Amino acid sequence: MTTFEKIQEIIVDQLGKDEEEVQLTTNFREELEADSLDLFQILNDIEDAFEEYDVKIETDEGLVTVQDLVAFVDKQIAQAK
Repeated sequence: MTTFEKIQEIIVDQLGKDEEEVQLTTNFREELEADSLDLFQILNDIEDAFEEYDVKIETDEGLVTVQDLVAFVDKQIAQAK
């Protein structure tokens, strides 16, 4: 499972959206209508899912699209290896 697929799964579960609605270019607030609490829960779930790589996401600052989040997590995974 790729980083995107895992993150997509978490977002779909948390927001009750269809997979087709969650693509790399998808904007969290505008297209998924995620509020701060939704994003907080998504980020916590992602930290749990990638715990083995010690992924930490302190803030949603700068994480506008799903691609932003995938790139952020991939960068941390690469640093952990």
